[in-house]
Amino acid sequence: MDISFSYFWNGLTGNPVLAITMLLTLGVIFVNGWTDAPNAIATCVTTRCMPVRSAIWMSAFFNFLGVFVMTQINSSVASTISNMVDFGNRTDEALIALCAALLSIVVYSVGASVFGIPTSESHSLIAGLSGAAIAIQQGVGGINMNEWIKVIYGLVLSLVLGFLTGWVICKLISILCRNVERAAANRFFAGAQIAGAAAMSFMHGAQDGQKFIGVLFLGIAFSNGQNSVEGMVIPVWLMLLCSVVMALGTSVGGEKIIKSVGMDMVKLERYQGFSADLAGALCLLYSSLFGIPVSTTHTKTSAIMGVGAVKRISAINFGVVKEMVLTWVFTFPGCGLISFVMAKLFMFIF
Repeated sequence: MDISFSYFWNGLTGNPVLAITMLLTLGVIFVNGWTDAPNAIATCVTTRCMPVRSAIWMSAFFNFLGVFVMTQINSSVASTISNMVDFGNRTDEALIALCAALLSIVVYSVGASVFGIPTSESHSLIAGLSGAAIAIQQGVGGINMNEWIKVIYGLVLSLVLGFLTGWVICKLISILCRNVERAAANRFFAGAQIAGAAAMSFMHGAQDGQKFIGVLFLGIAFSNGQNSVEGMVIPVWLMLLCSVVMALGTSVGGEKIIKSVGMDMVKLERYQGFSADLAGALCLLYSSLFGIPVSTTHTKTSAIMGVGAVKRISAINFGVVKEMVLTWVFTFPGCGLISFVMAKLFMFIF
C-alpha cells in the first residue's frame, strides 16, 4: 500500500470523503490537545510553579516530542486502536463510517469541555469507533474483543495503578523530607514539578498521539482499498502531522480544566503536585510500552486522588470526582450512540 505523503496529498484532492475524514481526525487531535493536555500541567500551574501561559507552551512542546519519539520506539498503542474494530470489506462505506465516528467524538468532547469537566478523548475515540463498526456490520461482529479487552485492562489500570502509585510516591516523599526545612523543600519541588509536568505532557503525547495516528492510518488504508493496516509501518510524516496538530491544540489552553483538576478536586502543595505528575507519567509509560490504551485523564486524576488520600480521604473533593466519573460512565454509551446514528445517517446520504 502506498502511504507516501505525495499519495496522501493527491488522495485528499481527489477523494472528498477522505479529505473530510482527515480534517475530522486532525480536528479531534486538536481538541484532544486543547481539552486533555491541560491535565498534564494542572498541578504545576495551581501550585504556582509556572504561569499558565508558559506551562501551556511547555506542554505543547513536550506533547510534540511524545508523539514523535514514542511512536518510533513502540507503536503498539496505535496498532491496538487500528485493529480494535472491523469495518468490513466495503472500504468506501468504511471510510464514511470512520468519518461519522470522528464527528461524534468532536461533538461529544466539545460539549463536555464547555462545562470545564475533563473528558476522556481516549474513551470517546474507542466508543466512536465501536459505534460506527456496529452500525456498518449491523451487530457486534465488528468488534475485535481480543483488542477491546485491552480497553478494560486500561480502565482498571489507570484508576487503580494511578491511585496506588500516587499514594506510594507521595507517602515516600513525605517520609524522606520530614526533617527538611519547608522553604528549601518548596524551592526544590518547584523545579521538580516543572520536570514532572514536562514528563506528563510527553507521555500524554505518547499515549493519545498514537491513538489518533492509528485512526489516520485506518483512513489512509480505506482510501487505498485496504480494510486492515496489519503489518504496515507508520511513516514519519504521519507522526509529525499528528504531533504538530496536538501541540497547536495544547497551545490554545484549557484554563477551566486546569482549575477543575488542579484546584477544585484536591488542594495540593508542591511536593504533592510533583508526586501526582511522577505517578501519572510512570503509569502512562508502563501502559504505552505494553500497548494498552489508557485514559490520560483517568490516570492523572486518580494519581491526584491517591496523593490527596495520603493526608486524609476528606482532602478529596468528591463532588468534582463524581462529575468526572459520571462523564466517563456516559462516554461509552453516549459517544457510541452518537457515532452509531451518524454512521447510519452518513451511509444513507452517501
